[in-house]
Amino acid sequence: MLNALLLLSLLLLSLLSLGFGEAPLSAGEVIAGLLGTGPETHQVIVREIRLPRVVLAWLVGVSLGASGAALQGLLRNPLAEPGLLGISASASLGAVLTLYFGLALVSPWVLPAAAMFFALLATLVLQALTRAGSNNLTLILAGVALSSLAGALTSLALNLAPNPSDAQDIVLWLLGSISDRSFDDVWLCLPFVLLGLTLLLICAPSLDALALGEAEASSLGVDLGRLRTLVILGSALSVGSTVAITGAIGFVGLVVPHLLRRFVGFRPGPLLPASALGGAVLVLAADIALRLPETGREPMLGVVTALIGAPFFLALVLRSRRDLL
Repeated sequence: MLNALLLLSLLLLSLLSLGFGEAPLSAGEVIAGLLGTGPETHQVIVREIRLPRVVLAWLVGVSLGASGAALQGLLRNPLAEPGLLGISASASLGAVLTLYFGLALVSPWVLPAAAMFFALLATLVLQALTRAGSNNLTLILAGVALSSLAGALTSLALNLAPNPSDAQDIVLWLLGSISDRSFDDVWLCLPFVLLGLTLLLICAPSLDALALGEAEASSLGVDLGRLRTLVILGSALSVGSTVAITGAIGFVGLVVPHLLRRFVGFRPGPLLPASALGGAVLVLAADIALRLPETGREPMLGVVTALIGAPFFLALVLRSRRDLL
């Protein structure tokens, strides 16, 4: 029932987003443009300008929501999230380095490959800490350190950028945006998102068992090494590929699982698909919200999600502190 409601919300928001803009379109005009039965102008607006933006919002939200839920289940840490743990920032650094050194001109696949590789490195560092028996505080501090290091190196690349055009491209990965994208960008990240999401969804039953404890999960036949590998690869592929196209968009993987966890009985397995759909809903809603003010220059999506997620994260920390008292 929850997934059906989230899917319905996603479809309604998608219809609203396709009709929203400088040239407003009604729902009927949007559908006609999608089906190719409306005026040619409407077809161009809907299919070539607005639809890639909507699809990218889906992909980014699905990747961040599912990765956040999977990482929280694997690390058994409710504060685990690709952005807070430095995965998104590390992926951004990989993308920025390819731009800075001109490697993105070699092949369109170099940039997403670098982003996924750096996301994988960050996830492996966190996994090494987990296997060493680190507590939640250590993991959060390690994530902050990774984010800070990646952010500092990204800022250094921005500071040393040889020309304003390169600096503007780097700013994209600092702030995050899905505007001015085409289906070429969608096709570039789609295979990796689908592969990463598949790996994460495969982990759902094992994450349910892991919630009982590692010893209990092993007794139930869960291969913990395989589970860790699948979650690491799935998160790196999905988050890294979307960051390579849109830049770093934070807090989605933290907010969505927390909002939906009670509706799935606090079970990590069912939370995975629900968080994937919920992440897409949140990103698309945020993208619509940032276009509402008529300021002539819309805010970046990463800024809007941070404005939503930062107070939410602070509220979680304060609630955890009260629970300990």
